[in-house]
Amino acid sequence: MSRFASFREFYPFYLNEHSNRTSRRLHFIGSCGALLLVAWAIVDGNAWWLLGALVCGYAFAWIGHFFFEKNKPATFKHPFYSFAGDWVMFRDIVTGRIPF
Repeated sequence: MSRFASFREFYPFYLNEHSNRTSRRLHFIGSCGALLLVAWAIVDGNAWWLLGALVCGYAFAWIGHFFFEKNKPATFKHPFYSFAGDWVMFRDIVTGRIPF
């Protein structure tokens, strides 16, 4: 995997790594679950739910990669860009730019 000078350079690579529709759906479901758990952490006042949010988001995403994409998550080599990519792709799915 090459180095990327910016997120703008990274995002097309990220989308290529998420070409499988089932994998994208799993990412989306994991992100929704993570958002719900973050909200619950705020409502409940218990920061442990934030750990659940991380586990939920990454578990769904990694299942998508290992079983449907058959590739390694970009998180292992580009953790910050990958995290940002998850949320940009989430937005792109919500807005219809990327098919769900």
